[in-house]
Amino acid sequence: MSFYKLGLSYMLVTRLEEMGIIDPTPIQALCIPEVLKGKDVLGEAQTGTGKTLAFLLPIFERINLEDSRTQALVIAPTRELALQIASVAKQLTQAYPVKLLAAYGGQDIMAQLHKYGGEAQLVIGTPGRILDYLRREKLNFSNLDTLVVDEADQLFQIGFREELYAIMDQTNPERQTLCFSATLSQSVDHFAEKALNNPVAMTAPRKQITLDAIDQYVVLTSNRRKYDDFKRIFKQNYPQKAVIFCRSRIGVETLTKEMLQDGFDVDALHGGLTQAKREAVMQLFRDNKLRYLVATDVAARGLDIEGVSHVFNYNLPDEPENYVHRIGRSGRAGQIGVAYTFLTGKDEKRLQAIEAFIGQSIKQIHLGN
Repeated sequence: MSFYKLGLSYMLVTRLEEMGIIDPTPIQALCIPEVLKGKDVLGEAQTGTGKTLAFLLPIFERINLEDSRTQALVIAPTRELALQIASVAKQLTQAYPVKLLAAYGGQDIMAQLHKYGGEAQLVIGTPGRILDYLRREKLNFSNLDTLVVDEADQLFQIGFREELYAIMDQTNPERQTLCFSATLSQSVDHFAEKALNNPVAMTAPRKQITLDAIDQYVVLTSNRRKYDDFKRIFKQNYPQKAVIFCRSRIGVETLTKEMLQDGFDVDALHGGLTQAKREAVMQLFRDNKLRYLVATDVAARGLDIEGVSHVFNYNLPDEPENYVHRIGRSGRAGQIGVAYTFLTGKDEKRLQAIEAFIGQSIKQIHLGN
């Protein structure tokens, strides 16, 4: 299957080839023809399956360049994801000069408005900032052709349900709606029933993360000893490059502060930081100018980082699938990865759920006094 056979124009296919993209992924092959037909889509697709181009390519194909009104809107739950989608869209504008607006928090809205020329055929943003534009009457979605809700499960989990519906109330009721989610939860199903019109349901083949190349350990500890045990394991391993996961922003900040006081080359990544700070931290980490990153699941979701030798679960994730995504950041490119999970008594049920999900027991370590 080629992109031509999916219905894309010569200009877009040529641009994809310039970007090094030759063959469509399964979700792209499934999705692009249906979106081009104008159908609503409910897609279950993990990060890394190519779903961004699955909706951006047909959107670009259908946008009328002669019409300056906003014709497509993409809503993402986090600044990082909105920025990544906008980055891909910007690459496509070299073939199709679509007027693009990236609307997300973390930047001064007046500066963003000044940069924005008042016309955007495609808007990509987070719910809060899009509502800011609407309240200031800087955007008009009455002629919207396509609405995309990306990572819907995360969007509802974070708590953007009301904001999403407030935005939808100001869109063209005859629009096409595309909803993508890593998992089709009850919240996503309810949204689909309410917002989508006879959607085509499609599931991308799941991107298998092999755990064979990752040595996994559970460190039995207590709240009182947890940081000391973590530091002991950390120094024993002396990781080349590591991500340490916590469940909350406060947890990330607290652990980062403790690690900095102990001389570790570390920084924090969570949703409370400004966009400029988050981008700067990620660039340092990608460029190997920062060795250790303490992050929340939401902030790190969708970020593909090479060269991670160790993953530390300072807190266990709420969802077993997130454990697999966390530790799957190590053990790549033929290298053996290492994952340590620090378990206190209150998290035993979370560990049981993880072991059931991955179908194996994880070796336990008791450090003692």
